Amino acid sequence: MLTVDFSRFPVAAGDRVLDLGCGQGRHAYECYRRGAHVVALDRNGDDVRHTAGWLAAMREAGEAPDGAGALALRGDALALPFPDDSFDALIVSEIMEHVPDDKGLLAEAVRVLRPGGRIAVTVPRYFPERVCWALSDAYHQVEGGHIRIYRGDQLVSRLREAGLRPYGTHHAHALHAPYWWLKCAFGVDNDRALPVRAYHRLLVWDIMKRPLATRAAERLLDPVLGKSLVVYATKPRTGAA
Repeated sequence: MLTVDFSRFPVAAGDRVLDLGCGQGRHAYECYRRGAHVVALDRNGDDVRHTAGWLAAMREAGEAPDGAGALALRGDALALPFPDDSFDALIVSEIMEHVPDDKGLLAEAVRVLRPGGRIAVTVPRYFPERVCWALSDAYHQVEGGHIRIYRGDQLVSRLREAGLRPYGTHHAHALHAPYWWLKCAFGVDNDRALPVRAYHRLLVWDIMKRPLATRAAERLLDPVLGKSLVVYATKPRTGAA
C-alpha cells in the first residue's frame, strides 16, 4: 500500500533514493523494483531487519532489474550518516509527526538531497487525525507516538522554510480513515471488536484484490477523507532564482 504517487514522484533506474524512516519498507520496495539504488533507514532495529529480509528476498526472486541496489540500515534521521548531496530523491513518509525536532529532520533531509532532487513528505491529514485524537488518548499519548497534527498549509510552509520548493499535494487512503476511527473508539489495542475485525478484513481484501469499485470509491473520497497528506517538493539548484 503506497502513499507516494510515483506518477508525481518519478524514480528511474540508477537513481539514488533514501527512504527515511522506512518502517517496514513499502516505498523502498517500489523504488527497488524501478531499478533505483535504495537506502532504507530507520531507528527501529526490528523494522530494519524486516526490510532487509524482504529486499534480499526480492533480489533472490529477480523482482528488481539488473543494476539496482538496496541496503537497509539503522540510523538517526537527525544525524544522517551520508555526505551532502548524496541522493537524487528522498521519501519521508509518516515520520515527521513522531519527531520533536521536525525542522532538524527536514534540514538533514535537504542536506543529503542533491540540488534539483525531489522529496516526498507524507503525514497524517489534519481532520482524520484530529478525530483519532478526540476518540482516544492511547492513540497518541504513547512513547514514540504522534506528537503533533499538521495542517496542510503548515507542512508546505515547513518545507519552504527548509529551502525546498513544493510542486504538488494530494491525499491518500480514504478507506483507512474509518478503520482508525473504529480502532480508537473500541480501543487501540482491541483487535477483537467485531467492527474492527470486519473492517480490517475489508481492507486486506481491498489491498490484495484491488477491485475497481473500491479503487474508484477511494479516488472519489481521498480529497475529503484521505488519511494521509502528501507534499512533493524539489531542492533548488545552486544559484537558481
